[in-house]
Amino acid sequence: MNPLQTFIKQLKPTRHRKTPNPNLPVSSWSEQDRYHNEIVDAFVLILRTRGCSWMFQSGCSMCGYFNDSMLSKVTSDQLINQYKQAMTRYNNEPIVKIFTSGSFLDANEVPEKVQEYIFSDLTKKTKKIAVESRPEYVTETSMNTIKNQLTKTELDIGIGLETSQDFIRDFAINKGFSFEDYRNAVTLVHNNNFSVKTYILIKPPFLTEKESIEDVKQTIDHVLPCTDQHDILSFNPTSVQKNTLVEYLWRRKQYRPPWLWSIIDMLTYAAKKQKKTRLQCDITGGGKKRGAHNCFTCDSEMLSAIKEFSLTQDPTIFKDVNCDCKNQWKDQLNLESTSFGSLPDVMNP
Repeated sequence: MNPLQTFIKQLKPTRHRKTPNPNLPVSSWSEQDRYHNEIVDAFVLILRTRGCSWMFQSGCSMCGYFNDSMLSKVTSDQLINQYKQAMTRYNNEPIVKIFTSGSFLDANEVPEKVQEYIFSDLTKKTKKIAVESRPEYVTETSMNTIKNQLTKTELDIGIGLETSQDFIRDFAINKGFSFEDYRNAVTLVHNNNFSVKTYILIKPPFLTEKESIEDVKQTIDHVLPCTDQHDILSFNPTSVQKNTLVEYLWRRKQYRPPWLWSIIDMLTYAAKKQKKTRLQCDITGGGKKRGAHNCFTCDSEMLSAIKEFSLTQDPTIFKDVNCDCKNQWKDQLNLESTSFGSLPDVMNP
């Protein structure tokens, strides 16, 4: 384990102050999403698992989802109880998204018995299921397990690639896999007639705002050739989550969450490049000091435009948004090359 991995692991708590109930999910809700060419409702549920296997080894520099994990064993029966509890709020939404603290296809986190139960139940109820997984759990075995349970239901498998540059993924994000691993997993998913949702991280730690914009645009160029008709590119701005390396830097004024102007620039670029792949951007903590923000005055308007773009895929929406803080964003991009480390957040003194 290198020094960065050791430091990231040391920032994590080893147990909760108050142990969560292993029979209850983290949360569940309904939200709007896109199914082919329709805007529909999607049901979202978050299972409280033991936690991401990579997190127990070290973990990613920006990820704080372990804060919602049990950090201890959760039985198959308990996970099924969580699922059943969440589904009491299900209202026949055509899309069901299942999140955990790590990989749904990791049998150490979500046992095969639980995977089979959930897939078997949902294939009778919904048109599309979405789960997430690291590439190492996308195997012939896991694909066969899914195919045995799903009949006509579509499946999205989300993979947190973050960036196409291995150096950044290794030394800024500490992701623990390569771009080649991602491409192999994508090929396997497509060969089994499922779709891939690729997560791209906006502004990892140690990158300036301008470097992050360039990294995302390069990643778009590298990922689009790997995509299929029903795939999704999901852009995820870094938020400052508790007990993470990003929070450690942010508290020392060595990290600023991305500007919303940067996100609009990236989405506009992606819209011009893609022909078949859907684009979306989910912003955690948007408009707050720990999340992507501009000047806090225009944030609500910007966030609404980004959300509308995710549903409509229409980049002309961004032509109607403007604010004087755009000049400050441009100034930061120009000044970063002359600074040492991160520029302070002038919008959050």
